[in-house]
Amino acid sequence: MNVCWRRSGCSVYTRANRLSDSIATRPGARPHLWLSGRRFASSGSPALNDKPYYVTTPIFYVNAAPHVGHLYSMVLADILKRWNVLQGKRSILCTGTDEHGMKVQRAALKAETDPQTFCDEGAETFRSLAEQAQISQDHFVRTTDVDHKEAVQHAWRVLQEKDMIYLSKHEGWYSVSDEAFYPESAVHLIVDPPTGRKIMVSKETGKEVEWTSETNYRFRLSAMREQLLNFYEQHPSFIVPEYRMQDVVNQVTQGLEDLSISRPSSRLSWGVPVPDDDSQTIYVWLDALMNYLTKAGYPWTPGEESLQGWPADCHVIGKDIVRFHCIYWPAFLIALGVSPPKQVLTHAHWTLGREKMAKSTGNVVNPFFAIDRFEIDPLRYYLANDGGIGQDSDYSNEYIVARYKKDLQDGLGNLTSRIVRFKGWSVRKAIEYARDTNLATSLSSNTTVAKQKRLLQEAPANVAQYFDELQPGKALKEVMDIAFSTNAFVQVQRPWYVARGIPKLPEPGRVEMQAELDTTVYLSAEALRLVAILLQPFVPNKATQLADMLGLREDRRTFQWAKLGADYEYGTSKLDL
Repeated sequence: MNVCWRRSGCSVYTRANRLSDSIATRPGARPHLWLSGRRFASSGSPALNDKPYYVTTPIFYVNAAPHVGHLYSMVLADILKRWNVLQGKRSILCTGTDEHGMKVQRAALKAETDPQTFCDEGAETFRSLAEQAQISQDHFVRTTDVDHKEAVQHAWRVLQEKDMIYLSKHEGWYSVSDEAFYPESAVHLIVDPPTGRKIMVSKETGKEVEWTSETNYRFRLSAMREQLLNFYEQHPSFIVPEYRMQDVVNQVTQGLEDLSISRPSSRLSWGVPVPDDDSQTIYVWLDALMNYLTKAGYPWTPGEESLQGWPADCHVIGKDIVRFHCIYWPAFLIALGVSPPKQVLTHAHWTLGREKMAKSTGNVVNPFFAIDRFEIDPLRYYLANDGGIGQDSDYSNEYIVARYKKDLQDGLGNLTSRIVRFKGWSVRKAIEYARDTNLATSLSSNTTVAKQKRLLQEAPANVAQYFDELQPGKALKEVMDIAFSTNAFVQVQRPWYVARGIPKLPEPGRVEMQAELDTTVYLSAEALRLVAILLQPFVPNKATQLADMLGLREDRRTFQWAKLGADYEYGTSKLDL
């Protein structure tokens, strides 16, 4: 292994160093800005030196097919990334596959194929899901990648140098499914309903455990208790939602046991070897969690730690892996001398027929079938709107159809058709009237008009606040409330009656009624414009279609333009209406 690591004052020799050295030795070679996936920028380039927003999904086991829960994690992370892009921030999204461990090793054996081929096929399936779901990932990490293995072994050596690792005999209950050891207090005996067998299972996950006795390396997790508690105290919003943060604090307060971080190679051969000890394989969770650092360029060239986004702004995970991400992971990072992620968004699970989804019972939703049936925007909308953060949500095809019809078709679609397609007025002329009369900022004696203005003035900031709180579902509801409320506004104003009555009026009354009509049409068009901008993170295709129908310029679709009266140059559709 050609990875050097820091010893008493010597510098870290990173992947970037090796690649730059090889480039420098070529005849006529010139410096490159992009090396080993990492951008090297001069100190005079603030756009490149500023830390980008960095969001991640969990990496997904390749031993089984994707389900809707995997898609939900992807969609949430993608929404957060697109929101930050909308705000003009350089943003990075990382997803990928977890390809090591006992369960993968056994699955490959059962499939009668070698582990690497098995992982290649599984990784391609998840990559295809991300593509079909229009996930705007910048990195698709695989734990079998060479750069990842190097990062894992580098971290091991750093922990070893800091005396955070020791060799010991360990006995305990091990879950292959969870890839985790459990103490006696965390398991119990049950009767397995499908088979009638009496088995020991984890109380936390319900997965079967087996008694294991082996010699392996252990991480001094117990020594990290006070540092973790201090970290939680200094970062009270580290875990979202808040009650899961309190659960983690309670667990750590009660005390921590040292953590096994390797398995004997005789039992687990499919993984990253422990440096300088081929008899041991690095524990799959230490291996897997390091993926977030790998694609942030770890180990870093000094001074470039944040160029690819570290510390991560948000890890998006399911509630079943909170302990690994919110206790083990920050403990590993603090021990390494690396800043933990800023926040972890822990979402709830999807049920089917009010029952837990499980491969063993066939009670699962195939996300590829769902995308084929409903197309991706309606499915993304449903997942974002109905998906649970604090509480589980029940998946139903009927709900998807009902949500699409009520919200996107009858709500937003009806408003768009009313305002953009109606021949009794000109959206463009209404916008010009608003520009010439400073309608957006002027006071109105009409309480209905004043209420509509207030809605358009306040909604974008409310959306931003929900995103700051990592509540994308509530942000989506706030966006759609603009459309629903504007439909009600239009119903009260009844512009079609006003438009039909104007030609029948004498000149003075005609001018007044035209002003009323233009006011209604303009404020409705502004509502559609704001919705088109703010919906982009959730349903990018439908949002683009709406923006094109309104004739929005490409460079005026960012959050800075999501303000009442910010744009007066739209109103001529780019599409054939």
